[in-house]
Amino acid sequence: MYKILKRDGMAKRAEFQTVHGTVQTPVFMNVGTAAAIKGAVATTDLQQIGTQIELSNTYHLHVRPGDDVVKKMGGLHKFMNWDKPILTDSGGFQVFSLAKLRKIKEEGVYFQSHVDGRKIFMGPEQSMQIQSNLASTIAMAFDECPSSVADREYVQNSVDRTTRWLVRCKAEMQRLNGLEDTINRNQMLFGINQGAIYDDIRIEHAKRIAELDLDGYAVGGLAVGETHEEMYRILDSVVPYLPLDKPTYLMGVGTPVNILEGVDRGVDFFDCVYPSRNGRHGHVYTADGKLNLFNARYELDDAPIEEGCNCPACRNYSRAYIRHLLKAKEMLGMRLCVLHNLYFYNHLMEEIRDAIDAGNYKAFKNEKIARYEGNQEKNA
Repeated sequence: MYKILKRDGMAKRAEFQTVHGTVQTPVFMNVGTAAAIKGAVATTDLQQIGTQIELSNTYHLHVRPGDDVVKKMGGLHKFMNWDKPILTDSGGFQVFSLAKLRKIKEEGVYFQSHVDGRKIFMGPEQSMQIQSNLASTIAMAFDECPSSVADREYVQNSVDRTTRWLVRCKAEMQRLNGLEDTINRNQMLFGINQGAIYDDIRIEHAKRIAELDLDGYAVGGLAVGETHEEMYRILDSVVPYLPLDKPTYLMGVGTPVNILEGVDRGVDFFDCVYPSRNGRHGHVYTADGKLNLFNARYELDDAPIEEGCNCPACRNYSRAYIRHLLKAKEMLGMRLCVLHNLYFYNHLMEEIRDAIDAGNYKAFKNEKIARYEGNQEKNA
């Protein structure tokens, strides 16, 4: 159940109740593709840094260790020792990113595993079955993510097929949730809006999928090559046509500025690999922009990554020490940077929720972006 607590312009402050607990939105989902956050971060760490939802990947877990293995182990929550909500993406984006290895048909997609080359077929029913075996809290519908530079005819045909696939996803999930041996019979389904950068195709698709009365709705196919301005324009166009009484999820986005702008356009859910990927390369986020801890200027810097930050890295270690660990290729350096970045994102979402509660989100957003972007070049 989704309940809006406060609105400030298009920004929404809400609660989303699930079988695995209540999520306060807007929220950032920490990405653990193969049931783990890259960078040696455990689920016990996620509890300490304020994570509300963990996101895992259907395709990767199907390939390894196998969704049948996860089901035999009691489902993803038990397997990875995480008792809060989990969202699994459908595998659609990964399948379509394997452009040289796949063939799209109406029934689904034939492709080769990137691990061992074996042939795999995945369609709407298979994606739902895999996600049911994983027993995630929220399953994403199987869709095609067309390129942002694809021509109009291709995008329209792709979106029409995605709609047909969504109908099949909904029917299959209803069937699976009725089976006795299904681990999570309360699994939710989110549909995905596509349409590249064509506003009219996006809007028409939003209207069509809204009629299916799903548990939530995502805007997919952004942050894949288009400009930030194009992304914001699409959100301005599409979000008003998605159900207000259901959560809105912007997939694969993004930077702190992207998130601040997305919230201002009515988005509830975000996910992105940036905080963990950047952390593994020594790039850490602060309110004054991103720092590269490999820079020589931090060699004798005894300050924490960010003054006042309450993450495990900042509470205990200096920039100089973490830089040393990174230079020495000690895994602890990477781990501390990832922990800091995930804490930064989770804490940013807390501040966003507080600003909406206080009714001053626009001013908060503008101040945050001005400070972040104003110092970005200085820190490069």
